[in-house]
Amino acid sequence: MKVIFTQDVKGKGKKGEVKEVPVGYAQNFLIKNNYAVEATAGNMKQLEQQNKRQEELKQQEVDDAKALSEKLKDLEIEIPAKTGEGGKLFGSVSTKQITQALEKQHKIKVDKRKMDLPNGIHSLGYTNVPIKLHNSVTGTLRVHVIEE
Repeated sequence: MKVIFTQDVKGKGKKGEVKEVPVGYAQNFLIKNNYAVEATAGNMKQLEQQNKRQEELKQQEVDDAKALSEKLKDLEIEIPAKTGEGGKLFGSVSTKQITQALEKQHKIKVDKRKMDLPNGIHSLGYTNVPIKLHNSVTGTLRVHVIEE
């Protein structure tokens, strides 16, 4: 009997998969516990529509990330920091400070964990900070650290 899995079942199938399983197993366990539905023409069509909708949502996410990447490319944020002799900072400018300044200056929210800046910024001047907006889209934000 062909079934469409509605949930992941360990060792049998993942959500959305269509598989051939024994009739007794399908009727007495999978369908009874709402782990799967029978693969009728109507259910197959519904599955196709769900898959199509998911693809459209994924494409929309990528498009939004690309648009944000283009917007970030033209932006620059200024962050004041306390300095010592020779333009050396006391401490560093962290990703948290960068996200707060970006939200305050340009009203754009970006998760600090998506910024690729492992050690922070330790000197005055301009720094390009890469931001991973999506699996396939990376943007760059220009950060200008100025003396406070």
